Amino acid sequence: MRIDILTVFPDMLEGFFNCSMMARAQKAGLAEIHLHDIRDYTTDKHHKTDDYPFGGCAGLVMKIEPIDRLITDLKSQRDYDDVIYTSPDGEQFNQKTANSLSLLNNIIILCGHYKGIDYRIREHLITREISIGDYVLTGGELAAAVMTDSIVRLIPGVLSDEQSALSDSFQDNLLAPPVYTRPADYKGWRVPDVLLSGNQALIDDWEFQQSLERTRKLRPDLLQ
Repeated sequence: MRIDILTVFPDMLEGFFNCSMMARAQKAGLAEIHLHDIRDYTTDKHHKTDDYPFGGCAGLVMKIEPIDRLITDLKSQRDYDDVIYTSPDGEQFNQKTANSLSLLNNIIILCGHYKGIDYRIREHLITREISIGDYVLTGGELAAAVMTDSIVRLIPGVLSDEQSALSDSFQDNLLAPPVYTRPADYKGWRVPDVLLSGNQALIDDWEFQQSLERTRKLRPDLLQ
């Protein structure tokens, strides 16, 4: 899978994608993550990618020309399944969205900044708008990192144990059950006996009941 991220601040993302699971996925050839500086595609002599909005409202707006040139350049090299804009008014990103995006071959993620992007980009170049929550960030870089991490970890082979992703919270609209590791008894705080029983049927039932109970208590909206 290939993910191209368009940003005016690639330095914000370089460290994140060169660490841990994201680095391993790329080294193994399971994912390609490419950062593109939108400033490289502007014809402005000062490399400006923003300007004042028509109508006189406050703030700056990302210009259409460099973004269009960059997306056009990428599309001339390969086909893309989706061109995504990180927007606070987009559809809510969730595990179902991550699952569906992980099945695609090539996607573009455009990071918004300032007051937003020229609306013509959203009308003519963007195929999908996604939000990671009902709040506003300085820019879309953090949203792009969150989405990419969630998507890439679902690609077969990225996790050493592929079953791990299937048992994550939200995969079946339930929160994950409690997890424990050694020692089984620490300061008198014991791991539930069922997990030490070796009876997988009992363990599976306990984990399901725990997931159900935790979801009912913490996220009852998921059960609806």
